[in-house]
Amino acid sequence: MDDKVTHDYLERGHSSRIAAVDKPWAALKQRGMLDDTLVIWNGEFGRTPDNNKRGGVYSIGRGHNADAMTIMMAGGGVKKGAIVGATDDIGAQAIDFHCTLLHLLGLDDNKLTYFHSGRYKQLSQFGGTVIKELIG
Repeated sequence: MDDKVTHDYLERGHSSRIAAVDKPWAALKQRGMLDDTLVIWNGEFGRTPDNNKRGGVYSIGRGHNADAMTIMMAGGGVKKGAIVGATDDIGAQAIDFHCTLLHLLGLDDNKLTYFHSGRYKQLSQFGGTVIKELIG
């Protein structure tokens, strides 16, 4: 899909993409694959909250945002129908969810440390807690 559709004509461009996602999710559920398989669906970035209004310059559509995005999860212990998450006040920075992901994979972030540049580091970078609202 070209940039005009994904950046400028959001409703038309993304409606067809949303419809394309429904069928594979339904197939996973129908085959019982969501009972014990964690499925995570996301892109490599979200979109900026400011519609590219920066420094007096305006461009149609929103820019890439690697710091906040939508992630869809199913199966593998994820609570059904939960909508969980938060960003800062303007939607630019997401709350960390790495500890929850590690928990769903059966790993404890506090036990997964490695020595780098003279200090021990955790996979989640700064520690954190499991988002209990996501756990089924």
